[in-house]
Amino acid sequence: MREREIEQELVTQCLLAGGECRKVNWLGRRGAPDRIVMLPRAQAIWVELKAPGKRPEPHQAREHDRMRAMGQRVEVIDSLEGVAALFK
Repeated sequence: MREREIEQELVTQCLLAGGECRKVNWLGRRGAPDRIVMLPRAQAIWVELKAPGKRPEPHQAREHDRMRAMGQRVEVIDSLEGVAALFK
């Protein structure tokens, strides 16, 4: 399975949950998560997508830690099961 397939499932499940899933591209900042999932009731989740078994690169992990320190929810997902768990 490829990262792209996991990303497609994330977008599908987000839409089914009544939310929106936007691609993120920050200028001048490396390591930003791939997507922001916006769900009803003002819930936002930053999602880093990876191929199965892959982990974030060190610069990505540092950015995720910075975001979490600011109170942001950041999830790393590398499987279809991980996508399903996000919407439970």
